[in-house]
Amino acid sequence: MKPFRYQRASDVAAACASAREPTARFIAGGTNLVDLMKLQIETPAHLVDISRLPLDGIEETAEGGLRIGTLVTNSAAAVDMRVRRKYPLLAQAILAGASTQLRNKATTGGNLLQRTRCAYFYDTTKPCNKRMPGSGCAALEGLNRMNAVLGVSNDCIAAHPSDMAVAMTALDAQVETIGSDGSRRTIPIDQLYPAPGSTPQIETVLAPGELITSVLLPPPPAGRQVYRKVRDRASYAFALVSVAAVLDLDGSRVRGARVAFGGISYKPWRSAEAEAALMGAEATRASFDAAGIAALRNARGYGHNEFKIPLARRTLRATLAQSAG
Repeated sequence: MKPFRYQRASDVAAACASAREPTARFIAGGTNLVDLMKLQIETPAHLVDISRLPLDGIEETAEGGLRIGTLVTNSAAAVDMRVRRKYPLLAQAILAGASTQLRNKATTGGNLLQRTRCAYFYDTTKPCNKRMPGSGCAALEGLNRMNAVLGVSNDCIAAHPSDMAVAMTALDAQVETIGSDGSRRTIPIDQLYPAPGSTPQIETVLAPGELITSVLLPPPPAGRQVYRKVRDRASYAFALVSVAAVLDLDGSRVRGARVAFGGISYKPWRSAEAEAALMGAEATRASFDAAGIAALRNARGYGHNEFKIPLARRTLRATLAQSAG
C-alpha cells in the first residue's frame, strides 16, 4: 500500500489549486484510477476528491446545444431525454460501454481521461513507454490484438478505450476547463489528446491542476446518427473497432457526413478522409467502401491487430448503410 493524502475539495478553485502538483490526481467516480492504484501503475501522493462539487448538471445552451457537467454520470447522460432526442449517437455510445454498475459511477470528465487498456500498460513486469518512459513498447512485438493501427508511433501503439469520446468527437464537442490559476479555456475534443510520438506518457494537453468542468455540445448536426461497436462479446468489453457516423442525405446523395472511429488509434479518430470521400457521392455500397478505403489508407498493423484494418472498413460500411436507412 502506497501512502497518499486525501482531500475533499470544497470548491472548484480549491480543487485546482490543490491538484497542481504533478503527483496529485483528481478523483470522482474512481472507476479507472482506483484500479490503477491497486496495481501501483498510478501512485499519487495526493488525491483531491471533486465528487461533491456542483458540476453534475446538464443544461441547454442559448445556441441550441447542451452543456454536460464533468460529474454527470454516464448513466445520467445516457437517459437524459435532451441527450436522447438531440444526440442519440451519444446515448448509444455510452450504453455500449462498460456495465450498468460502472456507468452509475463513471463520470463524463473521467471517461474522457481514462487511460489505455493495453495489456502491457497493465503488466508492470513488461516495458511500457506510457507507464515508464524510455523502457520500450512490449506491444510492438507482443500480443497486440487490441492495439491501435492509426496515428501511433514505434514508441507506443496503445488505443484509447472510450466509447463516449468517439461519439463526442463526431459531434464536434468542446471541453471546458479551469486551471490552477483560475484561467479558463475551451478545447476542441479532437485536440485534447496529443499524438504519442516519442512522449506517449503525455496523454492530454491539460496542465497539472487543470480540471475539466464540462463538455459543450453544439447544436445537433443534420442527418441520422448511428453508433456501432464491434467487440468480442455482447457486453462489458472494449471495442475492437467502433464507428460513430452522422449522414445527411439530399435524396440519395450525401449532403453532409461525419465519421469517427474508436479502438483503432490513440484517441477517438475523426476521419476527414472518409468524410471528404462521402461528400456529394451517392449513398451506395460502393461509396461507403470508398470512404473506408480512404479512412484506413495510412493504417498499419503490427501482427495480431492487422485484422482491424479490414474490420474498420466493413464496420464503417455497415454503419453508413444504417445511417442511410
